[in-house]
Amino acid sequence: MEKQNLTVVSEFILMGIISHPELQAPLFGLFLIIFVVTLLGNLGMIILTKVDQSLQTPMYFFLRHLSVTDLGYSTVVGPKMLVNFVVDENTISYFLCAMQLTFFLVFIICELFILSAMAYDRYVAICNPLLYTVIMSQRLCQVLVAIPYLYSIFVSLLITIKKFNLPFCGNKIISHFCDSVPFLSLLCSNTHEIELIILISAGFNLVSSLVILLFSYLLIIVAILRMNSAEGRHKALSTCGSHLTVVIVFYGTLIFMYVQPKSSHSFDTDKVASIFYTLIIPMLNPLIYSLRNKDVKCALERMWKNLCNIVS
Repeated sequence: MEKQNLTVVSEFILMGIISHPELQAPLFGLFLIIFVVTLLGNLGMIILTKVDQSLQTPMYFFLRHLSVTDLGYSTVVGPKMLVNFVVDENTISYFLCAMQLTFFLVFIICELFILSAMAYDRYVAICNPLLYTVIMSQRLCQVLVAIPYLYSIFVSLLITIKKFNLPFCGNKIISHFCDSVPFLSLLCSNTHEIELIILISAGFNLVSSLVILLFSYLLIIVAILRMNSAEGRHKALSTCGSHLTVVIVFYGTLIFMYVQPKSSHSFDTDKVASIFYTLIIPMLNPLIYSLRNKDVKCALERMWKNLCNIVS
């Protein structure tokens, strides 16, 4: 009987965001605006940190790659999600689902460690300002970015290959995209091994990156408390404010989504959380850095003036 329940899956049915037809059009408009803002914000941050001479520092080098990862996993999910609002049959092929899951995991895991690298950069800038340019060399910055990319590619391929080599049941219905945890409900065989792999990798990724973050900020706080100047303390805190805001929002959502047992997962809460970190966070990150960071605001003003001069 168990073998008869197995099926060869060529495509999956996407449930979409909501089942009420009257809300499809308003939600399509809302998510289209969010996606366009995300594209413009992250592309703008990538271009700005690449061309503006005042932003050629390690901090903005990492910020550029943070925008790359934000742009990466939002574009992996966003376009297909928007299409599902306007088509009758919301489906995704077996191959595209595997590709979506792979690239999504690559960018989401990579972002964890880029945020950690940014925390280390802020620690060096505040605690060792005289040695900052020596410690945060171009080679070190490239290594701190290359390792997360290589590691995230390895982990994402491992999880995807393991998962898509397991047999599927007749049920082919998944959420609005091929996410890692909700996808487990489609598997017929014993999922203990793949669940263990996901739990260990998610735990390691979150804990190791959080340890770096917390230790860096602990040393930063100690250094700030030792400063005699109130102006110096304010300046030090302002350099960390944007990054700390992004960290709290991003890690809080991921911990809620992944670091809990399977029995505690609710389909609706998982859907809301996944929408938040796949669409809302990539939109918020460039806005947070552009609104809270004086250097970025000045660079934006210079770029705008240059564009106006070219047009005129």
